[in-house]
Amino acid sequence: MQPYLFPYIGYFQLMHAVDRFVVADDLAFIKQGWINRNRLLINGEAAYFTVPLKRHAADTLIHDVEIDHRSPRWRRSLLTTIANFYRRAPSFDPVYPIVERVLGGPFVKIADMARASLREVRDYLGVSATIVESSSAYGNAHLKGQDRVIDTCRLERATDYVNAVGGRMLYSPDAFLAHGIRLHFVETAAIAYTQFREPFVPSLSVIDVLMFNTQAEARALVTRYQLA
Repeated sequence: MQPYLFPYIGYFQLMHAVDRFVVADDLAFIKQGWINRNRLLINGEAAYFTVPLKRHAADTLIHDVEIDHRSPRWRRSLLTTIANFYRRAPSFDPVYPIVERVLGGPFVKIADMARASLREVRDYLGVSATIVESSSAYGNAHLKGQDRVIDTCRLERATDYVNAVGGRMLYSPDAFLAHGIRLHFVETAAIAYTQFREPFVPSLSVIDVLMFNTQAEARALVTRYQLA
């Protein structure tokens, strides 16, 4: 998976399902994706927050894209917004410091900030998977798509490969079985929890999940999936 910034809960369910979680940071950066932005609950509605980036060529790899620090106001403004709109959430006190360490951290590259968010939330949720960066681990960037995934599994001596359910359109179970690898997909159960008001706003950043649930409740939510 690409390194997303405080992604939705399903990302961490995928992480929960595996022993080693590969962060694909050596793919071309795609604009309007989830690497430098996500959605929060603002005034009862889903609203985007974004970390500004420096201009870069269209083929720049994710791990080379830099955060735009020319104006420090974005950081202060974003943290203030999160604090203002979530201060009354039941788990604000233990969760806001996580957000502050990531968004306020001394990161130059967006991939480093996104990975920090993954590690912070992984540890908070008690997920044991080891996070591995594809750019430094496998040397197979010349391969594409399914071929690269299978080669990564081979190098890891993996018996099983787990992907998000959207991967059904991309990967062939037979191709993986030909290499002795079983292919699985995470199917997330319906997740809802009490926010400030009804109706429930789904598919927000994991920040929202953590703010409105106790640590024990959030850890239970991350297990609400099945492998198909």
